[in-house]
Amino acid sequence: MSETSSETFSETSSETATSLIRRLRGRATGLVVTGTALVLAAPLPATAVAGRTLAAPADPVSVMKYTAKERRDALAYWTPARIEAVGKSVDLGPTGPKAKPYRGTAPKTVGRLFFVNSRGADTWCTATAVKSANRSAALTAAHCVRLGSSPGNTNTTMVFVPGYNKGKKPHGTFAVRSVATPRAWETDSTNDVAALVVDADRNGRKLTDVVGGLPVAFNRAVGGTVSALGYSATRPQLGEELLRCVGKAKKEIGMQAIPCDMTGGSSGGPWLADFDTRTGKGVLVSVNASLDALTPTKMYGEVLGTTAKKVYDKAQNS
Repeated sequence: MSETSSETFSETSSETATSLIRRLRGRATGLVVTGTALVLAAPLPATAVAGRTLAAPADPVSVMKYTAKERRDALAYWTPARIEAVGKSVDLGPTGPKAKPYRGTAPKTVGRLFFVNSRGADTWCTATAVKSANRSAALTAAHCVRLGSSPGNTNTTMVFVPGYNKGKKPHGTFAVRSVATPRAWETDSTNDVAALVVDADRNGRKLTDVVGGLPVAFNRAVGGTVSALGYSATRPQLGEELLRCVGKAKKEIGMQAIPCDMTGGSSGGPWLADFDTRTGKGVLVSVNASLDALTPTKMYGEVLGTTAKKVYDKAQNS
């Protein structure tokens, strides 16, 4: 689920309605709020041609960077008034019944990711600070940073506010310095996961030195009870409070699914195994990526495999 300003799961006011990235594999609805259906390109056949030398494979990870000025401008752009306005600009219907307001120790690592989408609309997603070599990485959905199958349509003016709750920013605001996504997302709208690298805060502190970082489990067998968290643009919360779905993960259409009816704005929120509400901590095993319908009953997340690990490594080592 992406953003919310008109695109909550991922793009504009229109996006806020639950963006509609149609995946060929099962037609799950992307949590981007865009209102446009993307058609995935057919894969190219891997045929050998006699007498020709095949080009070296492209780097499976695509990286997008923001300049120092862009990052300063992003911090100045997201004023309290603008943040309040973006939440009021989207209403995706009533919350629940599967999504419940989160009650427990506030997870410092989970927050709202504000940005201007590729169409120029203010909106938001959800992201999570994770353990990383550079102490500056967070995970979200790829559709929260760029449109799939559309390399030129990228989001800008991006900041991460961990622990956001009802206008409060208890741990500060971090400008996003760079984002890494699978190249498969950029070209074919597959593998909907992204890693962010953020600047230190205004006091020079790195992200996970301030809020900690959750561990990430790659190549984990699908199953077990999972808690999905996100800032859904449903009322009465309208992105101002963290919502939670709990369910057993099952493999479906090449992804994993849990019962959940969060929508736009929750995109990129973490799926946490072994989640403890007393500490607000768990192990990140996926992120909110897409829904089964406009009136959802299921949330889908990628199975974090080799490509997701390469995306994470690219970010944590930058």
